[in-house]
Amino acid sequence: MAELIIREARIEDIDEIVLLEEQCFATPWSRESLMHDMHSNEMSGYIVAELDNRVVGYMGFWNIMNEAHVNNVAVSPDYRRMKIGSAIIDAFLKFTDSDHIDAETLEVRVSNAPAIGLYKKFGFAEAGVRPKYYENGEDALIMWRKREE
Repeated sequence: MAELIIREARIEDIDEIVLLEEQCFATPWSRESLMHDMHSNEMSGYIVAELDNRVVGYMGFWNIMNEAHVNNVAVSPDYRRMKIGSAIIDAFLKFTDSDHIDAETLEVRVSNAPAIGLYKKFGFAEAGVRPKYYENGEDALIMWRKREE
């Protein structure tokens, strides 16, 4: 198998990121929203996982007031259970650590036990619930990872 490459996303990756959105989320971000976020939002950052010259996963986040707010993490259904999500999160946390970000936060479906377990593995802790956060009425678990003081 080819080597997994984790790198900063480029505008040329947009088609593959849009495809991942459509494969992984019931309400995907539109191409226009992703393009705007990647190209025009100075607070945003995007990381992709590339395997065999194909984007197989990605993460988008915003740096707001020295906190990294994760918007989406997606791995192609064809490439799950290969530790790609772990590699993306690890790269993201190395970036935020080196950039002196104070904390990271995200929301995850309360029913998504594999993702919750993965985030806990990287030091995220449950901090609350956003009731009926998702389009189907499902609650979101709020998770934070904060630097030790």
